[in-house]
Amino acid sequence: MNFDRLEIPEVVHVSPKRVGDDRGYFSETFRADLFSAHVGDITFVQENQSLSAQVGTVRGMHYQLSPKAQGKLVSCLSGAIVDVAVDIRRGSPTYGRHVKAELSSRNGCQLWIPPGFAHGFCTLEPNTLISYKVTDYYSPEHDRGLLWNDGVLEIDWPVDFAAAVLSAKDKIQPSLASIDTNFVYGG
Repeated sequence: MNFDRLEIPEVVHVSPKRVGDDRGYFSETFRADLFSAHVGDITFVQENQSLSAQVGTVRGMHYQLSPKAQGKLVSCLSGAIVDVAVDIRRGSPTYGRHVKAELSSRNGCQLWIPPGFAHGFCTLEPNTLISYKVTDYYSPEHDRGLLWNDGVLEIDWPVDFAAAVLSAKDKIQPSLASIDTNFVYGG
């Protein structure tokens, strides 16, 4: 399993190794000891799945405020996505910047997104199935969002804005300049 820190080093791209033959492959997709050694001592308490039927479905940018902030380990079980994390920690040298990675059932890669980041993705294939482990339970009263196509974020999404498939909630999320966040960069 390889752990590669991205341009924002708190976000980690995880590449599990696959051993294959004519039957298919075997892969260890999570090991607590390796995750702890390369990312930190993280405890996951809930696992979620989302199925997006259409290409160009955008889900995000979502986060939960402290004390219910969630770290997420995202993987793609079927199909493919461009996965995006935006730094929303006040005082961070990378505040408002983003990193992204392609996750697919073919590459088996994962993305670790720690608390203090807004998370979203766009589907590249139909019937894309995402699974993600989280470090805290879903809390509706702490649930927040960031406008996925806020121009200040400069995210190069793989879908035209007018063609994106969005929930009603994601269409009206606030801009970075007006989000509600209590994350503070710790250095």
